[in-house]
Amino acid sequence: MRVSIAMCTCNGAAFLPQQLGSIAGQHHPPDELIVCDDCSTDDTARLVESFAAGAGFDVRLVVNDEPLGATKNFEKAIGLCGGDIIALSDQDDVWLPGKLGRIEATFAGSPAAAMVFTDAELVDETLRALGLRLWPCVYFGSRQQRRLRRGGAFDLLLTHNICTGATMAFRAQYKDLLLPIHPGWVHDGWIALLLAAAGQVEAVAEPLILYRQHGRQQIGAKAPTLIGQYRHAKTMGHEYFRRETDNFAAALERLREHPGLAAPEALAKLESKVAHYRARLRMRQVGRLARLPIVLAELIRGRYFRYSINAKAIGQDLFL
Repeated sequence: MRVSIAMCTCNGAAFLPQQLGSIAGQHHPPDELIVCDDCSTDDTARLVESFAAGAGFDVRLVVNDEPLGATKNFEKAIGLCGGDIIALSDQDDVWLPGKLGRIEATFAGSPAAAMVFTDAELVDETLRALGLRLWPCVYFGSRQQRRLRRGGAFDLLLTHNICTGATMAFRAQYKDLLLPIHPGWVHDGWIALLLAAAGQVEAVAEPLILYRQHGRQQIGAKAPTLIGQYRHAKTMGHEYFRRETDNFAAALERLREHPGLAAPEALAKLESKVAHYRARLRMRQVGRLARLPIVLAELIRGRYFRYSINAKAIGQDLFL
């Protein structure tokens, strides 16, 4: 298997040398590294060019003519990859030496696997351990892990994204399904959902990257707290559900454009997810008393427990 890495950069000079060094130090180095730079104004491009001169594998730097943003930049990098397996890379993390080898072995041992993702160790700017793993921060605990191992990855992803892009790799044969990435999605959520519908997902519980947390990153990870959940719930208004309804409808349409990749059962579940979010969107357009019949109807259909993280969603719909 040829392995490509799709890396996106933008003003990443502060941390990029450590990430490039960790890629060069892999026990199983990649066959190629594709770097798409989103109009950096620092030394990012020069650092990549210097690294390419001494790397033991092909390195290709493409500097965008105009800023694309993270999702479209990853779309471009993925499209340029020529390997059989594509691993995604941020510019500011550090990969442990066995990362690519473990991912390759997982694909080799699971021919039906469309995607592999791993856990990660959270560290600060100086790579000091924060005492946290990534998976608990994305609500992927032991119960969810058992569910995934039983083939329930798609069901989990219909509630929330559990796959962080910096830990993901997937088979390149699915590029036509994945690209272009719908603009409403963050790239990793889109990729994970579609691949879970089309194939098997394998989760490697070992933390294989140091996932750096710092003030300049776009997303990052935080330990879940009650106050954090409350603040997130407060953002789930009309615009949130309009956007999410459109996003899942776009994923459904993409799968329909590739007949035979997803099982009819998966398509039916995604249709039901879209219907559930349309119902939750309607609740934001009516008074609280008028929401009760809609909530009861969604409860009877069982959609709250299949397509929302937990029963707290009912309280959100009734009172927020």
